[in-house]
Amino acid sequence: MFNSIRGTVSAKSSEAVFVLSGDIEWEITMPVNDMQELALNSECRVFTWLYHRDDQMKLFGFASEVRRSTFLELLKVEGIGPKGAVKIMSGISQDDLERALENGDLTRLEAVPGLGKKTAQKMLLSLKGKLIHNQEVSFSARDNDLVEALAAMGYDRRSAMEALTKAEAAVGGQELPDAEKEKLIFKEAIVFLSAQ
Repeated sequence: MFNSIRGTVSAKSSEAVFVLSGDIEWEITMPVNDMQELALNSECRVFTWLYHRDDQMKLFGFASEVRRSTFLELLKVEGIGPKGAVKIMSGISQDDLERALENGDLTRLEAVPGLGKKTAQKMLLSLKGKLIHNQEVSFSARDNDLVEALAAMGYDRRSAMEALTKAEAAVGGQELPDAEKEKLIFKEAIVFLSAQ
């Protein structure tokens, strides 16, 4: 419904930032790490997600699309709701979270305030391989699209990136139009992923 809100940071509380956009002042709940990037009276763009229930509506915000994506992935873990996801993201940096999940570092996850052993274990099972945004930077825009398409099919991002690298090497020297080459790389990546 809302992708992002642009405006001026008019105030901050311990849990929310207030953004004045035109004649509307939005109250947006944010992780502490994201709020720290926003200075009072500065122009900002906040990526948003609307929580809506019969008795409540709440707007959550993030400093980047990557942070919002992390929040949405956390919501998929059993036992983690919007408030819990914000608390987790406030207690650990994006890089540390990605590293802990990739390395299976249960001790680091358990050190996050409000995150118990069982929920940390569920996070490891659900999110390993799904939050590796920093490693996608060297990929082209096309490759990022292919990674996202494979992730939408249920493959984790790390495996998808490895499969695409292999597929590009296999297809490599073939002289084909870009669209055909992309389709071939995608098919080859699926073959590599299916063989795992």
